[in-house]
Amino acid sequence: MQPLSFSEIVNLDLAKRALLLLAVDPSLGGVVIPASVGSGKSTLARAFARLLPEGTPFVELPINVTEDRLLGGLNLEMALATGKRVIEKGLLAKANGGVLYVDSLNLLDSMISAQLIDTISRGAVVIEREGLSAVHEAKFMLVATFDPSDGEVRMGLLDRIGLIVPFASQSVAEIRAKVVRCVRAKELGHAADHSEIEQEETALRALILAAREDLKKVVLYDEQLEALVQTALELGVEGNRADVFAAKVAVANAALNGETEVGDDDLKLAVKLVLLPRATRIPEKEEERAEPTAPPQTAPPESSNSEESQTDESQLPSPEDLSNMLLETVETALPESMLNLNFAPQRRGKSGKRGIAENNRRGKYIRAISGSLREGKLALIPTLMAAAPWQRVRRSEQSKVRNQLIIKKEDIRIKRFRDKAGTLFVFVVDSSGSMAVNRMRQAKGAVSHLLQSAYIHRDQVALVAFRGKKAEVLLPPSQSVERAKRELDVLLTGGGTPLASALLTAWKTIAQMRNKSNLQATLVLITDGRANVALDQSQGDREKIQKELDELSALIRADNIHSIVIDTQMNFLTKGEAQQLAQKLGGKYVYLPNARAEQIAQAVQS
Repeated sequence: MQPLSFSEIVNLDLAKRALLLLAVDPSLGGVVIPASVGSGKSTLARAFARLLPEGTPFVELPINVTEDRLLGGLNLEMALATGKRVIEKGLLAKANGGVLYVDSLNLLDSMISAQLIDTISRGAVVIEREGLSAVHEAKFMLVATFDPSDGEVRMGLLDRIGLIVPFASQSVAEIRAKVVRCVRAKELGHAADHSEIEQEETALRALILAAREDLKKVVLYDEQLEALVQTALELGVEGNRADVFAAKVAVANAALNGETEVGDDDLKLAVKLVLLPRATRIPEKEEERAEPTAPPQTAPPESSNSEESQTDESQLPSPEDLSNMLLETVETALPESMLNLNFAPQRRGKSGKRGIAENNRRGKYIRAISGSLREGKLALIPTLMAAAPWQRVRRSEQSKVRNQLIIKKEDIRIKRFRDKAGTLFVFVVDSSGSMAVNRMRQAKGAVSHLLQSAYIHRDQVALVAFRGKKAEVLLPPSQSVERAKRELDVLLTGGGTPLASALLTAWKTIAQMRNKSNLQATLVLITDGRANVALDQSQGDREKIQKELDELSALIRADNIHSIVIDTQMNFLTKGEAQQLAQKLGGKYVYLPNARAEQIAQAVQS
């Protein structure tokens, strides 16, 4: 079966437009497409490659790629054959002048993501390790896809990519049925004629080339640029890079439409693809908008041929009009989009240094040590150097082996890495009982305070709430203030106190994150410690519940998870349950019955 063509793919119209804009103006850097599993995002990315000029590189980056394969390194075969060091290009350099495609961008190792960020910024790959030194040009268009349910993408990476397609789930039955019909027709050979598809792709290639040539001819008026900047400010978009990307998108879309001037639709698309995904707040809606003032009258130019030009300029909307028009679009699109976006950057302040940890799997390669391949990644050059002095003796011992490298178990060297140990803060909030509302306000303020202040080294926050019969993860490990606020705002309160379920859920959340990255974990419990629901959701058996709490607390303590229990119960009501829980966890106990968000945050940070 022939793969689906660019035009045959259903329900990804905005992603298609973003890819065409990238083809028109590669300086936009790339396109990020968040979509659910099985939505066709990977098929679309590969179909896009067929629209580019023949010979354009299209390189796929596996999520488990090693640093040597990514950046390049010693060509072992040539080195053994010639005795000379030959540096082989990595995947980033091979994508130069073309497309680098990354599926599951959010699952890339932190060190690989950092190398990708550095390469995009430099436009080149710099190799300086193990006695190798080289610089390879690496200017490419990054096309990346990911499933938002698997986690977030690093903000440093998204900041360097111009186009971010808003996430939209396939919830319309008619669209889903259309997708199935399209796939079925392709499988049964009833799809469009191959020659027609080829003609469509040829037409799209010609359209892209024509738009590239017309880019410099498109006019973006100062009033329009000011409106884009004002909209970015209203949305809380930080930095000037997004403003530049937004202007480029508006111009590229106009060129793609065959226009010589940027229009309203071009500006709206720029807001949707560049500014909205980077928004950190929803603009306040004005109850009454002031009537736009008429543009000032200017004296007619002396040239008699400029009458038409004067008319066009007088028809341009003022910055206020454009800003209002764009903000109306934002107010319509943003709330729905923001509910589905999980990578809005947040304002961060200065921070102290994070812990540095050594490991055998990820981070910056610092040295080689003796070990087994089961324990880590092979350090090739140190292994060869360890084996080299013994080759003559080993060949004489094994007379049948000639001119062959003999490596024994004791020669094996594995790589040792150094990685920054980020911190995961898991807030576990008791949403049961009469004090639930007060706790929710405290937790909301504390989470917002932590995220918006000091942490810039991959620190994340998760939110677990427990009420009724079990606990649930409201917010998976994230850096999004808006998501945390939304989840807390809609949280129901009241019912039983399944504290054991909360501890188990928090422990599982931390364990899953530790499998993906090297991090420290801090468990923050906001509760009075009064548990009355067991793991099997039964109630009343206090002895059973206490045994579960003892076992789970020991498990958390054994996994070196730092804990802090914040007791919000009034002194005359408490029986010391929260303090006893802190002792079981081997953590810190803080009595803050009327705590403010700043106090909770300070207690956690200390």
